[in-house]
Amino acid sequence: MTSAPDATTVRAWRAIGGDADLATEVSYQSAGEVLPAVLPVRELARATVGACSLAAAELGVSRDGGALPRVRVDEGAVATAFVSERHLVVNGRRPTPFAPLSGFWRTADGWVRTHANYPHHRARLLTALGVDTGGAPDDTGASLVEPLTEALADLTALEVQERVYAAGGLAVAVAPGHDERSLMCGHPLTEIAVAAEGGGRRLPPASLPASGVRVLDLTRVIAGPVATRTLALLGADVLRVDSPRLLEDTDSHIDTGSGKRSTLLDLDSFEDRNTFHGLLDSADVLVTGYRPGSLDRLGLAAGDLMDRHPGLVVAQLGAWGWSGPWARRRGFDSLVQAACGIAAVESTPDGRPGALPAQALDHGTGYLMAAGVLRALTERQNDGRGRLLRFSLVGTADWLLHGVTAEPAGEGLHEAADRLTDTPSPYGLLRHALPPIGYEGSPTNWAVPSTRWGTDRPVWVEG
Repeated sequence: MTSAPDATTVRAWRAIGGDADLATEVSYQSAGEVLPAVLPVRELARATVGACSLAAAELGVSRDGGALPRVRVDEGAVATAFVSERHLVVNGRRPTPFAPLSGFWRTADGWVRTHANYPHHRARLLTALGVDTGGAPDDTGASLVEPLTEALADLTALEVQERVYAAGGLAVAVAPGHDERSLMCGHPLTEIAVAAEGGGRRLPPASLPASGVRVLDLTRVIAGPVATRTLALLGADVLRVDSPRLLEDTDSHIDTGSGKRSTLLDLDSFEDRNTFHGLLDSADVLVTGYRPGSLDRLGLAAGDLMDRHPGLVVAQLGAWGWSGPWARRRGFDSLVQAACGIAAVESTPDGRPGALPAQALDHGTGYLMAAGVLRALTERQNDGRGRLLRFSLVGTADWLLHGVTAEPAGEGLHEAADRLTDTPSPYGLLRHALPPIGYEGSPTNWAVPSTRWGTDRPVWVEG
């Protein structure tokens, strides 16, 4: 166990506005060579969870007073949680994280990475490339691997990327290396802006750091839901809001929905939009994971919300950063890894692009987002002001490539089974990873499992 944080923990803590001296309170329990990779994934993973654990402890002290509890993070728990979607078992069934048409494919001049887990993305990919589905493709696209391979082989990687993007699908050219001058570089790990006016409520003493905090969750897939899942663990009333016209993957929802409630609102509907704004009137936090600018037309631009709701903390997540030509493009962890050079760094000896041992950009950004929200709530205790926090997968990728310090792994063994548990749920018996947050007195599991997607009422829990 280390007695002081590494440089990466300090950088993560400072990125969310924390005093570097306080980061010395974080220590780690080694589990050996976990999350092995060419890049320092273990160090990134533990630092984001360490910063989140410290932020939780700090918020608890700001509410209750007293001494800061000891913050000690188990690297084995971190490694297990960073692949939580791979450990999930639902009634004895193991989900498949990636669909057959999601992956690396050869092109005429290199490689592309596709993402086709969702049916609408899969359909757009196939349409853009002129792949004949025979009128009735199977549910996953497994029968179309060969025709997709043939279609891609005649095109350049850039042609595939732009053609699929124009059709609303997801494919990126795999960068042959990480060019420091490229558009993928230079994105900050976080951006923080403080509201000009105060007015946020002061949180009373409570048994959990985020108890009573009301969080509206407009996120999907992994990174954003991991952030809000962590806030729910720490006591927040988290209400996830989805459109009834945009279905979610059931297994993703089960994995990242622990501790939360789930409701459906069509924000294009006047009535549902009024309901949402009514929820915002008494919310403490809004977390969004949609492309930059996509919610502005609904009256949900961050600046407008912070003016209308003094004290509101707004945390935003984007894939490709908040400026530049790619900012409004769709993106996922695997695509960012490919486009920014991580896939090249992690390539196999035969030159095939590789991947990190976890969706580390997703999970790391998720824990960092939760940490940022917790720190913003602590600062609001002092000045009553809301904050705008911005995060991106490409910012985390740039940090991994250039800002994370490699450290020798300590002794120890990692047994994932020791960090898993069984929980009954509306979906049946779940086998799932335990949360990695580690401070003295921290919760060891979520209070409730995932509810069924979209089945909760759009109201706050009373109390």
